[in-house]
Amino acid sequence: MGNTSSCCVSSSPALRRKAHSRLEPYRPGTETELSREDTGCNLQHISDRENIDDLNMESNPSDHPRASTIFLSKSQTDVREKRKSLYINHLIQTHVVFQHAPGQMRRKYSSCSTIFLDDSTVSQPNLKYTIKCVALAIYYHVKNRDTDGRMLLDIFDEKLHPLSKSEVPPDYDKHDPEQKQIYRFVRTLFSAAQLTAECAIVTLVYLERLLTYAEIDICPANWKRIVLGAILLASKVWDDQAVWNVDYCQILKDITVEDMNELERQFLELLQFNINVPSSVYAKYYFDLRSLSEANNLSFPLEPLSRDKAQKLEAISRLCDDKYKDLRKAAKKRSVSADNLAVARWAPAIIS
Repeated sequence: MGNTSSCCVSSSPALRRKAHSRLEPYRPGTETELSREDTGCNLQHISDRENIDDLNMESNPSDHPRASTIFLSKSQTDVREKRKSLYINHLIQTHVVFQHAPGQMRRKYSSCSTIFLDDSTVSQPNLKYTIKCVALAIYYHVKNRDTDGRMLLDIFDEKLHPLSKSEVPPDYDKHDPEQKQIYRFVRTLFSAAQLTAECAIVTLVYLERLLTYAEIDICPANWKRIVLGAILLASKVWDDQAVWNVDYCQILKDITVEDMNELERQFLELLQFNINVPSSVYAKYYFDLRSLSEANNLSFPLEPLSRDKAQKLEAISRLCDDKYKDLRKAAKKRSVSADNLAVARWAPAIIS
């Protein structure tokens, strides 16, 4: 179980729809004698079945750890253009930064005397910069969306289900939101609901899973309600003490509980109730967000390694060694091959 080659791995929604379309309808009165193949006596061997690796993994990046994330691929075009412009104007940009923005220092590098580390790890990400990275990923989703005329579901349409009583402008679906606007919207929800950085990563996983399963695109007309539904679901799945739907009505004053309930219900149905996020998928999204931040000069803050932090890291390392020491002893065989006869031994130090 859990292996990508397992026969229990479900196929993509598109493949399931094609499989159902090949079924022939039942016609009464046409019963014939079933052969040995029809009765299932000659079952297909599991090794002859279609391998999940042969399927198009790109269609389900939120399910497969080896499939590339959608937001990272959508950002590649803009990143290449930014790198090209930065290369051409490198000297000018450096002069401007040091003259007009002395607080923005160049990239810090570790040396023999000083080690720079950030406070973000895969198990405890930095909340502020994780939200910034998620907002940047959503921005690239909206900006570089497909223009193939995909349908717009009513439940996510902000004109049909407004989040405020203020009138929605007629051209609400024409102007792409800025990255700062997306960041303020996500930050407001996370700050008011006191959500964690891990919840932000799971939110992005659910968002891309929705776009893949429902075959829709995120656009200026629906990005707020799609993000709201993903945050609502991620907070309930990840946090032990989840925020209730009525609590979001206190954050967004003009939305009703019935609307929140319907948004959650339809979001779950479009996900086919697949809310599982494997640890490998979570780690992939975390490191892809870090790659996105590096490519967009949104690096996590670096600080010199202090003595207290070094002692904490050393304690964590010792704890892990003690944890896996017993496992290694249990896994050690009574007999070893000649290649593994060399073992670690204590040798007296000779000090001259």
